[in-house]
Amino acid sequence: MDSFAFIIHPINPKRDVSRKFPLLGRLLSPRQIDLLSAYFPPIYLSQIDGLRSDATGKEVRGWFVACPLTPRRMLELPDKTVYRKIVETGRLAERLGAQLLGLGAFTSVVGDAGETIARRLDIPVTTGDSYTVAVAVEAVLAAAQQMEIPLTRATAAIMGATGAIGAAAAELLAPAVGRLVLIGRRAQALAALRERLQTWPGTEVVVAADAAALAEADLILTVTSALDTVIESRHLRPGAVVCDVARPRDVAARVAAERDDVLVIDGGMVQVPGSGAAFHFDFGFPPDKVYACMAETMALTLEGRFESFTLGRALSVARVREIAALAARHGFRLSGFRSFERPVTAADVARVAERAHAAGARRRAPAAGGAP
Repeated sequence: MDSFAFIIHPINPKRDVSRKFPLLGRLLSPRQIDLLSAYFPPIYLSQIDGLRSDATGKEVRGWFVACPLTPRRMLELPDKTVYRKIVETGRLAERLGAQLLGLGAFTSVVGDAGETIARRLDIPVTTGDSYTVAVAVEAVLAAAQQMEIPLTRATAAIMGATGAIGAAAAELLAPAVGRLVLIGRRAQALAALRERLQTWPGTEVVVAADAAALAEADLILTVTSALDTVIESRHLRPGAVVCDVARPRDVAARVAAERDDVLVIDGGMVQVPGSGAAFHFDFGFPPDKVYACMAETMALTLEGRFESFTLGRALSVARVREIAALAARHGFRLSGFRSFERPVTAADVARVAERAHAAGARRRAPAAGGAP
């Protein structure tokens, strides 16, 4: 049976360590987990069963394996140390029998975004970023439709636009919206991306250096590699849709409590094919849902394409479209939204839209005693 493995690692140290080691998660502080993570070995988490293609009926199996490093430690330690720890985790996947390895969260962006890892392993490696882009853009457009935001008049913003995911997402969103704001810290790279996107007639493309530019955006896709949150309540206009693809999150958790007039989603959940799919490990999603990066690894295995499909700092939009079509053929599909670890229902979206409308009405109302 064809097989794959997928690397995850602790994003929220106490919460995520507790999923596998409840006592350690309870006793250790986040900083202690950060410091000790460099000394933990790779960890076998679970076997994945029951993934079956809708198109071919083929069934595959896989494994979740964990690299113990937290995001903070991945940025603090030398690249060679981080590479060694990820490669050790990849070797565990090889011993299990995996024919393809997927890199999750920071393991997919650290250093050269998987290229060194792939060279040091005997099995191909994919970051999952191509399908992550496809699903994120699909989720933003689906949320805009539910919020009744007219795309041709909408302003969209990409936070982290010069990264691999951000740049590819910008290329896919540009023809769909009236205005696109590219936000990033590298001015030269932003200018080059803007130049490339100017070929779309009818879409105004502008650049900005920081989150202040989000105040004019109806749709926001954020995908920085920041350790700390970069988007606060003050940055968002009423009725905005924010798709937070970053892990750790770009959007501060307090936004959910402070702003009931904005819709924040976590990049979209992907429904896996096969009625009997079982992961045997709780990574925070419902039983039959996965992150898009996980789904890319699974879809490639169902297709029998054991290749390093997505690697490095540059993403091809052609590859994004290719993996989206391949995944759809096997039965993977966008299946609802989550926001800060909870499902988002149609009623939730309706309430956000109603409160956004009311907030907009309050802003337009004249002050007491003012002119009508």
